[in-house]
Amino acid sequence: MSALRVVPAYRHGREQLYVCRPDGSNVAWYDRETGRVNLLGEDSRDDVLQALKPFLTGPVTVGPPPVPTPSELARLTLHPDDDLAPNRPGEALLVALDRDPRPAHRLRPDPRRRALIAEEAVGGALDALEGAGWHALHSIPLPGGDRIHHLLLGPGGLFAVHALYARKTRVLVADPMVTLGRREAEPLLRRLRAVADRASYALTAEVRPVLALAGPAEVTVRIQPRTVRILQDTELAGLARLGGVLKPADVEALHGMARDRNTWGRV
Repeated sequence: MSALRVVPAYRHGREQLYVCRPDGSNVAWYDRETGRVNLLGEDSRDDVLQALKPFLTGPVTVGPPPVPTPSELARLTLHPDDDLAPNRPGEALLVALDRDPRPAHRLRPDPRRRALIAEEAVGGALDALEGAGWHALHSIPLPGGDRIHHLLLGPGGLFAVHALYARKTRVLVADPMVTLGRREAEPLLRRLRAVADRASYALTAEVRPVLALAGPAEVTVRIQPRTVRILQDTELAGLARLGGVLKPADVEALHGMARDRNTWGRV
């Protein structure tokens, strides 16, 4: 077998090491938490163990993977560079801050850092829903430089969630305008609807927009916005109570489609 490479991936703080062929396809993965090397083909055992040798710690078991879920099957068919599932909340901001940290300024703090705080708070709340049959994807890039902060998929449907930093700030919502404190109002809800429409087109399924406010002091909604849910980050867990829209098989199929970067290249 040609030289194999080891690619780390992180999900909810848990590291897995994928062993890939030069073309990017997977032949095995090593789960450090369980100490198991999962082989997709017995004929690759020796080459896989040789590639993983520098990373193995303690005793390990080697064998075929447990019966995979449809979501795991989808992951294994994707090139690692095309799989959006490992993205952390605020992935795009983390990359931007790493490339261009900018000097700290006491009077004019970097707005990207506040945006990151919001995306991490909202993303953490959404990730906590995974055990209830939901999946959360983060920082999905769209053509033209826009992105979906978070995409939530589950029995209650699909939601494009936009995180907005509002710590200790009064928020006024007057569709389509959103006002934070004394700042100038902006037509944020119009943008959220447009992003959700693009997601609906890409996935051929209805995606509903959600504005998630991180830490507001007070929220005033003059008229309930058309199609947009307004929630605080502490209220996002309530989405897990929604159901009756998608069957588990549909959720898994849509999740497999949504995590593929190529899905979003046509919107």
